[in-house]
Amino acid sequence: MFEDTLELAENKLLLLYIFKKIKFPISNNEITQIILENGFINYFILQQYLNELLSSNFIKRASCSNNHKLIITKKGLKVLLLFGNRISKNKIDIIDKYLDTKIKTIKKDLSINADYTMERKNNFIVNLKILENNSTLINIKLNVDSNKKAKSLCKKWKKDYLDLYYNIVELLMNN
Repeated sequence: MFEDTLELAENKLLLLYIFKKIKFPISNNEITQIILENGFINYFILQQYLNELLSSNFIKRASCSNNHKLIITKKGLKVLLLFGNRISKNKIDIIDKYLDTKIKTIKKDLSINADYTMERKNNFIVNLKILENNSTLINIKLNVDSNKKAKSLCKKWKKDYLDLYYNIVELLMNN
């Protein structure tokens, strides 16, 4: 029974690790595919674990493009930080290798846009956007006072859009 409890905890931590590693909301189908392709957990137990992680507020649903996706919460990140060392190195290596090869496929439907226009002298409108399957995930318009700031924001968005998106969603959902 003790081994079953350890395995249950490790599997839930592994799920949290995957959500943290991906950094953006993913569908139940996507997380299921990752787990089943690596043979870690059977489908029915996986769905039970996801429901338990949701009810414990370690992950939450985020509405994106009129469908629900799952994302790790701050509480889930804290648990992972405290207990992540209980995930076997072998499983982490398998997931890391899998995600390194598949992350582009998982993200393939994302389109990242960052541009700006000058409205008036010293007034630039920066438009930062992420599209998924031609539906808007996020669209931010910012007013800045210099061409340099506008270029810098666009460059940062293109480079770090996943982290920025994740942080914005996390901030908005925590209140």
